[in-house]
Amino acid sequence: MNTIFTVADKQLQLDRLPLGQSNRSLQAWDAADELLLQQALPLLNERAGLKVVVMHDLFGALSCALGDYPHIQQNDSVLSQQATVHNRQQNGLSVDSVSFIDSVTALPADLDLVLLKVPNNHGYLRFMLQQLSQVVRPDTVIIAAAKAKDIHKNLLAIFEQELGPTQASLAQKKCRTIHCTPRGEARAFTYPIQWELPDYQLKLVNHANVFAKEQLDIGARFLMEHLPVLDAGALVADLGCGNGVLGVALLKQQPEAKVIFTDDSYMAVASSKASVEANIPELMSQAEFRTDDCLASQADQSLDYVVCNPPFHQQQAVTEHIAWQMFNDAKRCLKAGGKLRIVANRHLPYYEKMTVLLGGCRHIASNNKFVILESTKRK
Repeated sequence: MNTIFTVADKQLQLDRLPLGQSNRSLQAWDAADELLLQQALPLLNERAGLKVVVMHDLFGALSCALGDYPHIQQNDSVLSQQATVHNRQQNGLSVDSVSFIDSVTALPADLDLVLLKVPNNHGYLRFMLQQLSQVVRPDTVIIAAAKAKDIHKNLLAIFEQELGPTQASLAQKKCRTIHCTPRGEARAFTYPIQWELPDYQLKLVNHANVFAKEQLDIGARFLMEHLPVLDAGALVADLGCGNGVLGVALLKQQPEAKVIFTDDSYMAVASSKASVEANIPELMSQAEFRTDDCLASQADQSLDYVVCNPPFHQQQAVTEHIAWQMFNDAKRCLKAGGKLRIVANRHLPYYEKMTVLLGGCRHIASNNKFVILESTKRK
C-alpha cells in the first residue's frame, strides 16, 4: 500500500498506529482529507493568524498537511494523538504548532476555521456540532468531508439542526464536502446519557462515542454472567472498558478488589468514571481511570486479572491486531499465575492465540454466538 500522501506539492510519509504489518496495508488518509485541504489551504494562505481547529483527524494527515501552521486538534482517541505526533516527527514537523484537546474538553472560543472529518457515529457527530455551537461565530468557516455514500439527507439535517444552513458539494473521488453557516446560537448537549440495567441493578452512563450507548452489548452481557471470582485485594484491569460495565459489576460484587478502567477513548474513560460514581461512589478509591493505548502505561507483572471484550475493528477496517496487542499487553502486565478472561465471537481464532501466547487456554462458557476463554500466565 502507498504510504505517501501528496498535497500542495508536499509528499508526506504517513502511518497508522499501532505500527504493524496489518496496519501498514491500510492508508492513513483518504480523498476526504484531500478535499478538505484543497479548500482550507487557500484560506490559510490568504489570511494570517486564523484560529483553526481540526476535528476527528484520525492519523494526523490533516495536521501534517497544515505543516507549521498553528492549529488545535481534537480527537477522542489517544492513539490518534500519538499517530499525529509520530507522523509529524517522521516528516520533520515540530509538534509545537499543534495543541491537543480531547473530546470531552470544551473547544476554545472565536474559531475562524473548522475542518471536520465526519465520524460514522452520528451521535458523536451531533455532540461535536453541539460543542461547536458554543464557540463559533456566524462568520466562522466550517468545512466537513466524508465519503459520498455517507452524506445523505439525514446527515445534512444534523448539521442544519445543530449549527445552521448546510450545503454539500458534488462528489469528487467518491467523497464530498459539507459547508455549514452557523446561526450563532448555542445548542443544548444531548450527551452523556444514563440508562438502567435492571437485571444487575446498575445505572450506566454513556458519552456520545461509546459503543452500545443505550443497551448492553450482547458480548458484555454474556461475560457478565461469567465474571471471575477474585482473591481479596486483587488488582484487575477492565481493558477496553467502554462504559465500565464489567469493572463496575466486578467492584459491586467484590468490593475488596481494585479495578483499573482503561480505554483508548476519552469518552469511554469518562463514561466509566461516571458509571462508578452513579452506582458505587463509596468505592471510588478502589477505581483508577486511565486513557491509554491498551496497557502501554501499566507496569510489568503488576496485575492479577485482566477482563476484556476485545474489538475486532479499527474504524471501518476489520482487523485482529487490536485484540492481539491487548493479549500481548496482558501477558506483559500479568503476574505469574495471573489470568486473562475474554469474550469473543466464536469464529475468531483467539483460543489458539491465547494458548500460544500465555501457555494454555480454558473454555469457560459458550452460546451460539460467543465464547468465553481464560488463560493463566505461565509461572
